[in-house]
Amino acid sequence: MSIIGHGGTESFVSDEQLRGVIGRAAEDIAPSGKRILVIIPDHTRSCPLPKIARELHAALAPAAKKLDFLVALGTHPPLPMERLEKLLGISPGCMGEVLPGSDVFNHEWDNPSALAKIGTLSAESIGRITRGRFSMDVNVTINRKVMGYDLLLVVGPVFPHEVVGFSGGDKYFFPGISGPELLNFFHWLGAIITCPKIIGTKDTPVRATLAAAADMISVEKRALCLVVKGSDLAGLYFGDVRGAWSSAVELSQRLHVVRCPRAYESVLARAPEMYDDIWTAGKCMYKMEPVVADGGELIIYAPHITEISYTHGLVIDEIGYHTRDYFVAQWDAYKHHPWGVLAHSTHVKGIGTYENGVEKPRITVTLATGIPEDRCRKVNLGYRDPCTIDPSDWQDRPDRLYVPKAGEMLHKLENPPAWQRTSD
Repeated sequence: MSIIGHGGTESFVSDEQLRGVIGRAAEDIAPSGKRILVIIPDHTRSCPLPKIARELHAALAPAAKKLDFLVALGTHPPLPMERLEKLLGISPGCMGEVLPGSDVFNHEWDNPSALAKIGTLSAESIGRITRGRFSMDVNVTINRKVMGYDLLLVVGPVFPHEVVGFSGGDKYFFPGISGPELLNFFHWLGAIITCPKIIGTKDTPVRATLAAAADMISVEKRALCLVVKGSDLAGLYFGDVRGAWSSAVELSQRLHVVRCPRAYESVLARAPEMYDDIWTAGKCMYKMEPVVADGGELIIYAPHITEISYTHGLVIDEIGYHTRDYFVAQWDAYKHHPWGVLAHSTHVKGIGTYENGVEKPRITVTLATGIPEDRCRKVNLGYRDPCTIDPSDWQDRPDRLYVPKAGEMLHKLENPPAWQRTSD
């Protein structure tokens, strides 16, 4: 189908244009008598979700048999009602007034009864998709609620992403509303290829894995993909999931990538409040690693963060943060841990080597957060008291860089070294 939308680097989508796109989307969806499930992001993504949700409800709910919302949490913790209301910009106790007739659900990735198996990616297909890196059967499970609807509508922003290349699209199914087996597999696949080679690349083996899994979903699918710049909507595209996502990626590549002429000895990456643990604030490292000089330091500056991971903290305490090569060289000792957590570990620690029993990360990663020093050291990261940080010390210096809202804008060198260049 043709893609409906607006977007550009020099202007923003007006409210009138937004309503126009959603109106045309409603014509395509033909909601009369249909049960529609809108799959939405959680609070860790910048997105004008309150406005979008209201416009969709106004356009679809009057004719639809049912219009509900499912938060694509992946493995993030479930949101209590007060946080669901905040996510949707609704005053406490007013969900039924703002979105009458609609239910809002949390995804439950770790509840087997909430999941349904929809197929298996065979070892042969995995071998082909991963270009020989893996050969194994991978079961594909998804939130079983989707089976009770006639149409699934993915709604969410597109940014450069450390595991998939660019977020959005089929990623809202996997890991957004999927079970653990596939999400653990493809996160480790991305880690093997490495974050610097994946992030900001449109077509990757990981994205191809998600596409193959999404093809197993029998319910009709559409997407409304957003491109956000700051607090403004720069692009809005509706259509089939991959087509809408592809259009959004083309704009994200122009808006969300900062090209730097040189690398920096020290980068201070401030995590916004929407990241509430290192599991999510790790994006500050992913988006900045390419412009940290060899031997330099990346500081995740987030005084508000007091936890490594609300979901996976115990596992990270056990394995620590290490380079990919550290785990690969000792695979028998680590392969029983969740592969998605191993992948997160490598992404935060960054590129490095492990030779003759010695690990040598390319850069130092330091936490300037509310996490105590002993725990930072325990998980193999540096520590700095956030009270000693003055962001002005990182400004107007050629060897330093301060990013006041890190985690979304990808910083890359104008002439990247080989370890950053895509090989797939």
